Amino acid sequence: MRFRIIAMSLAAILPVTVFAAPAEKPATACPATPVLPPELADWGRNASGKTIYAYGDDLGADWSPLGAARTELPLHKFESLRYGVAPDRKPDAYKFGGTIPVEVKKPGRLIVALDAGAWIDLVRGGAVVKSVTHGHGPACSGIRKMVEFEVTPGRYQLQIVNAPTASIHAMAVLRD
Repeated sequence: MRFRIIAMSLAAILPVTVFAAPAEKPATACPATPVLPPELADWGRNASGKTIYAYGDDLGADWSPLGAARTELPLHKFESLRYGVAPDRKPDAYKFGGTIPVEVKKPGRLIVALDAGAWIDLVRGGAVVKSVTHGHGPACSGIRKMVEFEVTPGRYQLQIVNAPTASIHAMAVLRD
């Protein structure tokens, strides 16, 4: 009983702030126009494209390649897809994917950027090109994933696997 009286007395004389919950940190506000490195500057420029259901003649000139603009790509359910090379990541039947050509004009480092999490493979000549590095895009940019590949001139196929929704924004640009 004596302890309870002392505790109540202390509560009455101590400032209320001692018992208040700590204040939350304010969220960092993103600028209206995020600052992007020069090679990603066209992420703010919207385009649209299409992805391929089945590998075959899709490397032909009639398919527009993914380029340096933020391109909205429709994706397809796994059961309607046929990849040129088995993806390194097992496809999830409840997720989406597709393939799109990428045209490389000179040797260098190709950056592929996505606005959502998905597995990607870059394929050339029936073989997967190993990625050099991967990570996230700059803060507040809307770029969720970036993967880089060492490439030489030619036509590649970008395979998108296990995207969470039926469309994704993507971009492929050669680093200067």
